[in-house]
Amino acid sequence: MAHVKDFVKRELTLCVALLAALVSCFFVPPDAAYIGYIDFRTLALLYCLMVVVAGLRRAGVFACLAHRLCAGAGSLRAVTLILVLLCFFSAMLVTNDVALLTFVPFAVVVLGMAHQEKALIWVVVLQTAAANLGSILTPVGNPQNIYLFSRYDFGMAGFLSATAPVWTLSLVLILLLCLLPKSESLSVFLGEAPSLDRRSLTLYLLLFALCLCVVLRLVSWGVMLAALVAVLLVFDRPRLLSADFYLLLTFVCFFIFSGNLSRIDAVRGLLQNLLQGRELLLGAAVSQVISNVPAALLLSGFTGNGRELLLGVNIGGLGTPVSSLASLISIKLYSHAEHSNPGAFMRCFLSVNALLLAVLLLFALFF
Repeated sequence: MAHVKDFVKRELTLCVALLAALVSCFFVPPDAAYIGYIDFRTLALLYCLMVVVAGLRRAGVFACLAHRLCAGAGSLRAVTLILVLLCFFSAMLVTNDVALLTFVPFAVVVLGMAHQEKALIWVVVLQTAAANLGSILTPVGNPQNIYLFSRYDFGMAGFLSATAPVWTLSLVLILLLCLLPKSESLSVFLGEAPSLDRRSLTLYLLLFALCLCVVLRLVSWGVMLAALVAVLLVFDRPRLLSADFYLLLTFVCFFIFSGNLSRIDAVRGLLQNLLQGRELLLGAAVSQVISNVPAALLLSGFTGNGRELLLGVNIGGLGTPVSSLASLISIKLYSHAEHSNPGAFMRCFLSVNALLLAVLLLFALFF
């Protein structure tokens, strides 16, 4: 029973999604139409990207990048800018959660070695916001973008025209917040630079390029999946199991739940009427409660306005700690740091997120 409780606590989103899918099956009994609920292209792309990013991390790419950038910084403000912008820009390509898993622990180490633990709360809070906002720009920046890009058949130009203005303003806001605290000089010796496995780097960069070809619809998802599995069976078999399979299963459960709701006339009509013209605000609001990935999966079945929903669930990643699952990663990592102060962290987190959420929502509403 203890193991079950631990699993539910660790994978709460999956458990809720599974329960919702099972309950919906009582109203719409399983039939041949169920297979049509599943977006296999999104699942395959998400799986391949997770595996590729795991390979790049193992090759030492992110550790080398962070080490080389921070080694030359001579002030707290410079270190803050580097640590935060690493999250902002890397999230565009490797997803927001991977950016935080990689660079938050590095921030803890760097600031600890520089005896600047007092700055850790501000830096980690900004790293979290930066990862969530930087990931907005590209179709591969976060799971909801991967799904919505496919669901609404966005072209790259159309997708970027929707996300670029919010992303640009986000960058300006993040830079201003990084410059707010008073700077002071510091000296930190990070030791020898981590090693870089160039053979693995080349392999995974090629596989990443293949994933981008699928995003751009130059290659089919079946070819990508088959090629990745074949290559890694030969060169790096353990990496095939490095994906977050619970996240993939969560997607499947929400596909079933959303698909079944769309076949219940009363529910479909209610949600369509509720969403009409309110996709931006409802996407952001629902994200505050169930996080932005489930919100995108659920609401996309009841509106054709993909642009507004895309902006709503992405901006909605700010706000409460559960509005983006990536934020929970930062909170957990910070809580394990020496001299952590969870209460002060949460106050800072909520203040910064509320400010950014309000500014970006107002911008998106009137842009």
